[in-house]
Amino acid sequence: MTTNAGIARRKISPFWGVELTGWGYYLNRTWLDVHDDLNATSLIVENGNQSIAIVSVDLMVISSEFTLTVRQQISVATGIRPQNILVSCTHTHNAPASEGLRGVGEVDPVYEAWAARETATSAILAWQNRETVTISAGATAVSGITFNRTRENGPVDENATVLRVDRADNSTLAVVVGFQAHPTVATILRPRSVSRDAPGQICDLIETAHPGCTAIYIQGACGDVNFLREFVTPERHEEPGKAVAEAVLEFMAYVEPLDTSIIAASVATATIPTRRWTREEIDGDQAEARQRLNDKDVSGWRESIGRAMTNRPDDMVARHDNDEWKAVEAMCRFNVEWTELMEKDLNDRPETLTTEIQALRIGNFGIVTNSSEFFTTLALDVRARSSLPFLILSCYSNGRIGYMPDAHDVERKTYAAYQSPKYCNQFPFTKTSGTTMVDAMVARLHNVCE
Repeated sequence: MTTNAGIARRKISPFWGVELTGWGYYLNRTWLDVHDDLNATSLIVENGNQSIAIVSVDLMVISSEFTLTVRQQISVATGIRPQNILVSCTHTHNAPASEGLRGVGEVDPVYEAWAARETATSAILAWQNRETVTISAGATAVSGITFNRTRENGPVDENATVLRVDRADNSTLAVVVGFQAHPTVATILRPRSVSRDAPGQICDLIETAHPGCTAIYIQGACGDVNFLREFVTPERHEEPGKAVAEAVLEFMAYVEPLDTSIIAASVATATIPTRRWTREEIDGDQAEARQRLNDKDVSGWRESIGRAMTNRPDDMVARHDNDEWKAVEAMCRFNVEWTELMEKDLNDRPETLTTEIQALRIGNFGIVTNSSEFFTTLALDVRARSSLPFLILSCYSNGRIGYMPDAHDVERKTYAAYQSPKYCNQFPFTKTSGTTMVDAMVARLHNVCE
């Protein structure tokens, strides 16, 4: 059975005046320069019986509507079933989002529609560029460059999974890399520059080492994992991306051939438990915000709204031109807005959230998705329960539902557990939400392995 693949890329750097997303409240973070272009990159693989598309876009988050638009346009042009198309984002914070996160970056609908069309175009061109290939996969470890930001000495997933696609002449057509780390190195150094951050650097280094190859980065379960803070300097900022790229390049010689007669895809909707905001929680946020706004009160804010609304309160002040009142005012404005919005249907919403789970398989290689900023303990559970030896966890995929914390963080009411639902206009997750998501992901993997 002949296996064919094609890959293509389109630039999606934003128009002038489009905001970058995910760095603080009401910053109006419109970009000033393009450090490196954002891309939409697509890989198509088919064996005559089944076709799948792996699409990665350099955006901060994507919506389910964005995904639907991209899938429909690809499917119409290529015949690939929508459920066989994965649309993921690298989560760089030096990019726009395709769906609004309240207060942390306005969405430009013209840019959003254009980026979706260019993303679909990349997959359609990849389909047109198909050629005969062989495919291999493997997994290596990249140690000592990340840390768990939610708990001291907490777990990280050091797995770097690699998919290698070679042409008939044995040159490399495409490389897919899955790894876990919040891409915010460039954001700290160049907050108003358009950039792919470390995911882009990793792809560039792989492509330089293999001329004619195109690389795709798939973001993993980095909801609680960042690159080490020591790398956030002008002198060292390239080190983490270089470490991942070098590990992948060294390992590429050892990947194992895949049985490409086996290509499968499966999609299902998972129902995740949430809990309704209490009247006390809403009234408390609203009352404190209105009081501080009325009195211009900055006393004790780090221990109240600062503790809940940001991982590092003093960083929020720095992002507001080192003006403490501007930072507090922005956070209070946010709390007024989210509480007023939530009050509109607080008692009418179901205490569940529905979200898509997708699994793709090529031989012993698989990708399993969710739309969240997934926590490491949950990701490691998925890995432990998967029968596939080479597995990429593709988070930030096919939609956006905010952070998915584990029970430990839910109990502590951390930023991920308690603030993320507010700017996502959701109810907070419960202690069992994460395990429900894990079960749904494992079920999809079992489905494609039957």
